[in-house]
Amino acid sequence: MNKSTILASLKVVNHICFSLLLLTSIHTYAKDQTKQTLLPTDSKIQNKTDSTFTDYSNLNNRCAKIVTAAGKYGNTRHPDWGVFNKHSGFGPVGNYSWYAFGQYAPYAQARWAEDWSGLCNDPHKNDDWFNRLKYIPLNDSGDIWLSLNGNERFRHVFDSKPYMGFGAKTNSNRLLIRSVYGADLHIGSHVRAYAELINGVAGGSNTFGYQTGFQRKRLDMQQGFLEIKGNLLGAKMGAMGGRQYFVDAPLSMTSARELTNIRYSWDGFRGYAFWKNFRVDIFDFWQTDFSKDHVFGAGPSYNARMFGGLASYALPSFKVQNVNSQLYLDAFYIGYLYNGNAAGLPTPTPGKNRQGSTRRDNIGGRLNGNIGNFTIDITGIYQGGEFRPANSGSKTRPVRAYAFDAIFAYNFKNVPGNLSLGLQSDYFSGGNYHKDHGAVRNFAVPYFTTANYQDMTLYLATSNTVSTGPLITYNPTKKALVKLHAPVIWRANTNDTIYGVGFNYPLRDNYSGGFVGAIPQFTLAYAIAPHLVLTGDFGGVLASQSIKKAGGNDSAFLMETLDFRF
Repeated sequence: MNKSTILASLKVVNHICFSLLLLTSIHTYAKDQTKQTLLPTDSKIQNKTDSTFTDYSNLNNRCAKIVTAAGKYGNTRHPDWGVFNKHSGFGPVGNYSWYAFGQYAPYAQARWAEDWSGLCNDPHKNDDWFNRLKYIPLNDSGDIWLSLNGNERFRHVFDSKPYMGFGAKTNSNRLLIRSVYGADLHIGSHVRAYAELINGVAGGSNTFGYQTGFQRKRLDMQQGFLEIKGNLLGAKMGAMGGRQYFVDAPLSMTSARELTNIRYSWDGFRGYAFWKNFRVDIFDFWQTDFSKDHVFGAGPSYNARMFGGLASYALPSFKVQNVNSQLYLDAFYIGYLYNGNAAGLPTPTPGKNRQGSTRRDNIGGRLNGNIGNFTIDITGIYQGGEFRPANSGSKTRPVRAYAFDAIFAYNFKNVPGNLSLGLQSDYFSGGNYHKDHGAVRNFAVPYFTTANYQDMTLYLATSNTVSTGPLITYNPTKKALVKLHAPVIWRANTNDTIYGVGFNYPLRDNYSGGFVGAIPQFTLAYAIAPHLVLTGDFGGVLASQSIKKAGGNDSAFLMETLDFRF
């Protein structure tokens, strides 16, 4: 380890120690403050000794016009989307962070998906000191208000042989620090402005990928948009313009890229409408480019565009074995336009691609929800479009690819804690690197999928794969989560290689057979204090003999995360 690496690592360690000391001080102060519980200002609430009543007539007129969150006093901390609050589907409605479990569940991956208006007159609002920052009235009526949020994340990642040994580094230790702070300004019931700042610090030894804008980033705007909303045609409608997260897609196609310091952001527009049993979303975005490291240097990348829409219908609810059941039927179109290395097609020669640009039209449907104690999630996608070679003498090739994903799980209601045993299976079609004409048949996944969906490390993309394996989640206590996923993976087409995000592996005729290997992965998370979650992720690749003969190796992956958010 050279001197510069040691100094960089020491700086990161000092930053971590200082930040931990600061967090400890904040937590101690917050704990002391919660003892000084303030009485609610509304006498109608004040005189109530039973806090379980749900009659909104007991809220005073001022707060009744302000509270838009679901639940008693709006204490769910998310907007009231009716039946879609139960939806585990696309977008922030169904995408609350998995690590915010149990009583600490109000924090969403997209913080603008939270609604803290219920603190206007919640008799329990002072139980948590940080609630003072979640609803700050700025006028006498209280309908202009500000909500603040923050996240400090400290992460250590060890990787014995990144990219199954095909990467340039071994025994990599990465130290990552992410600071995210946001402000959510509500101006009446129809206007909202949201801004979020990001700063990413990275160090360690035998590191890699720090020049991509994924890990290191000086202060910049992660999100910033204006939202106009209201009730129209019997629906709750709105439009959001600016920089924002996009999570309204199948988990196997894209995500907010939670694994890295810097998440995906998109510059553009989205509109939404929620009726009682039906919702519609439309969007048109350019990917935000964070590769420039100077302060506030991010901007739209015109090499990557994503656009489309989705619709979801909540089928009539029913009961199975006296268990409330609900199914949702989704339809979506998601279009990609992109070029560069991510759009290139592999050739028979490792390291060489057929360069060009591509349009991918993803048309799909999804059925998900619960039938009694069973949870189902079935998605089918047809991917059309075209590939335009950079060589002007080559013909444009059509795209004919498809994917199929299914998760079936049983939830044990009589077992202490929440235990779910399931099976996840996926198919993503592959192409043929020997062909330079005809239809392109590999299912392209140009953006990072959700971590833990198939490969915890995200080194292996879903293109040209067939996988199946158990999926187990368990909450042994309200403060703990255990998750196990162990997919076994094959190539969908042995005439195609395997892929990472934005590249393909140097596996051609030197790689025989379809078996890729197994990727067991295990997660343990524990809320050691309010707002503070410690997580350990353990995984690795058990490569097939064919992969090893072609130059690959087994690898081990360890990730430890301390996450503070309010």
